[in-house]
Amino acid sequence: MPVAVSATLAADEALARRRLAGQEVLSLASGEVGLPVLPRLRSLLADAAGRNAYGPVPGSPRLRAAAAGYWARRGLPVDPGLVVCGPGSKPLLFALMLAVGGDVVVPVPSWVSYSAQARLAGARAVPVPTPPGEGGVPDPDALREAVAAARSGGRDPRSVVVTLPDNPTGTIASPRTVRRLARAARELGLVVISDEIYRDLVFDPADRIASPALYAPERTVITTGVTKNLALGGWRLGVARLPDSDTGRELHTRLLGVVSQIWSSTAAPVQEAAAYALEEPPEVTARVTASRRLHGTVVREAARRFAAAGTVLTPVRATSYLYPDFEPLREDLVRLHGIRGGTALTELLMERYGVGVLPGAVFGEPDDPLRIRIATSRLYGETDAERTAALTARDPLELPWIRAALDRVTEVLHDLTGRPPGPAPDGARP
Repeated sequence: MPVAVSATLAADEALARRRLAGQEVLSLASGEVGLPVLPRLRSLLADAAGRNAYGPVPGSPRLRAAAAGYWARRGLPVDPGLVVCGPGSKPLLFALMLAVGGDVVVPVPSWVSYSAQARLAGARAVPVPTPPGEGGVPDPDALREAVAAARSGGRDPRSVVVTLPDNPTGTIASPRTVRRLARAARELGLVVISDEIYRDLVFDPADRIASPALYAPERTVITTGVTKNLALGGWRLGVARLPDSDTGRELHTRLLGVVSQIWSSTAAPVQEAAAYALEEPPEVTARVTASRRLHGTVVREAARRFAAAGTVLTPVRATSYLYPDFEPLREDLVRLHGIRGGTALTELLMERYGVGVLPGAVFGEPDDPLRIRIATSRLYGETDAERTAALTARDPLELPWIRAALDRVTEVLHDLTGRPPGPAPDGARP
């Protein structure tokens, strides 16, 4: 079945073409984290360049032990023998869908690749809405209904994907909802695939996520990597934690068969640097803390500006994403621009203003609502010097390049809606 190019990557390419043509652009589409590589990781990667052997399919012993330690420090201990490494958490998620088989329940809205990967695996996605304000986890009651309907229609859902914290909304499902989801998955015999790539980017240290592995440990797989917390997307390194159960060990065997036929092994030099990162020495934890603070400061200020323009959005608690709803501005958008859906709004923002965002439709939303996803992680600077300054600034919002980007957001929203910015909501400034 044909699958379109990832909407995120397509938006990046469109912005790059405009930039090469000398046009002003503001990149708010991509989730790539625009921060410099930690110097120690750079040197470790270079020093390991001579490691050119394939190595074990699931990853080096050191990497798997480091990943097991990472999870143990988060209350999720695991045997390193049940850890599998891959060239990014994205291909690991796809390999897991292949290994589990059957159709895949996905939350709505959800990351653009879950449904596409299900189709590539020869399966179909079963969409289930998330509870209000709790993105990333399908509503447990609706999940039961959707799975029952799918099975009565001859389909075969075997897994459910959750995202904690969530992309695209920047929210976190409550422990109660995750517990209910885990109970429903057990009753329905579903494997839970918990994408926790944003786990380390929760703004409030006390506001920790509740992994489904706490409530359904025998059937929950967790994936993560170094793409978001350490801005190493181009290095392509992900890890999966398989459950210590009959289900988990059987899935581990099938997963190794799949990955051995697709990528054989992950680049050995990257594994060496990533093992050090997952061991979390002080310089790594300090960098993650600084990144988390920067993300929180900038995305909350962007959210304040969208709210002041009249959009509605749930408070962002993690990541660098926000998901504003322009429904209160529908009459203005129809009158001024003839816009009735998020896709048309996205196209206008790109063509008229050079602002790249993504419409809710690409995240599985039905009927093209007036919701769009904003990513602020590319606003930290054009050079490593600027990005380092953003990481270390007492107040990143005072840096001229960040302030200029956010002011451009306000300017575009004002022109788009024909309204002056409204008063800032309570708690507007982090």
